[in-house]
Amino acid sequence: MKTAYTAALSMLAGIAVGAVAIEGLHAQSTPKAYVVSEIEVLDQGAQNAYLPKVTELIKSSGGTFLARGGNIFAVEGEAPKRVTIAVYDSFAKAQAARTSPEWKALAPERNKAIKVRSFITEGLPN
Repeated sequence: MKTAYTAALSMLAGIAVGAVAIEGLHAQSTPKAYVVSEIEVLDQGAQNAYLPKVTELIKSSGGTFLARGGNIFAVEGEAPKRVTIAVYDSFAKAQAARTSPEWKALAPERNKAIKVRSFITEGLPN
């Protein structure tokens, strides 16, 4: 009887380890996506009111900031006034976040506060 319990426990442990390994491999195969935004502030007061809202929206949709403002050095062409880079777990998640009704609802505030050019680029596979 003890052998049957040992065999059953070993099988369950093997299944659990296999499931974790498969999930890890799946996570590694999906490249991250990066949202790069070039920003020019049009109205600093409107920008100050907009920032907390857009920050919360990006975080709640799974995004994390990698760069937000800071020094910019132009290597080729002209440097934008300000740059932000946010990372998402996948291209689809980044695209969904940036085309969501919540993102579109912020458009009037965004247009008053900033002039922006944004794009999503897929990272290299892990």
